[in-house]
Amino acid sequence: MHIAIAGNIGSGKSTLTAMLARHYGWEPRYEAVTENPYLEDYYRDLRRWSFNLEVYFLKERFRDLIDIAKADHTIIQDRTIFEGVYVFMANNKAMDHLSDRDYDTYMELFQQMMTVVRVPDLLIYLRASVAHLVGNIQKRGRNYEQQIQLEYLENLNRRYEDFIRNKYPGRVITIEKDQLDFQHNPRDFALIVDRIDRTLFGLFPD
Repeated sequence: MHIAIAGNIGSGKSTLTAMLARHYGWEPRYEAVTENPYLEDYYRDLRRWSFNLEVYFLKERFRDLIDIAKADHTIIQDRTIFEGVYVFMANNKAMDHLSDRDYDTYMELFQQMMTVVRVPDLLIYLRASVAHLVGNIQKRGRNYEQQIQLEYLENLNRRYEDFIRNKYPGRVITIEKDQLDFQHNPRDFALIVDRIDRTLFGLFPD
């Protein structure tokens, strides 16, 4: 089984991925952030490095999907290939950070990849306000993330909503992150687990 966590920068995806992996005994798969050779350059010069960054992420996420498809156990994934395309790449294109030629090349590559992979069995979407995202980004203190502009996060949030409502074809649970502190409050974490259990194993799924 393939479970995925979706959400904007600072929404708590990695934390929830780790907690659910421990709770259920699932294998976690994390996004290649610290290993990404383009990330710091990207935040310094979005237009110059957008295509390089997004192709790198696409390559890594596709490799993960191939591995997940071969696995004989449940894997929970921090961010999906679909977000990379319909949220982050689409946002870079809308903000004129890459050319039509580069965008068309990227999308053709993605469409070819989709012929050999499938969507996760369940996507858990962490919906968070920009104020909440900013607070979390400041707390974790990654230097390159401190340069992120509010407009960028707002644009991503809008694209996440469109992605979840109109573009993603699979099953989704939406978690209102502003109202929960699942990392420090066991009751909040239990609420999420209960929703997952009902959706995956219950007689009356969400």
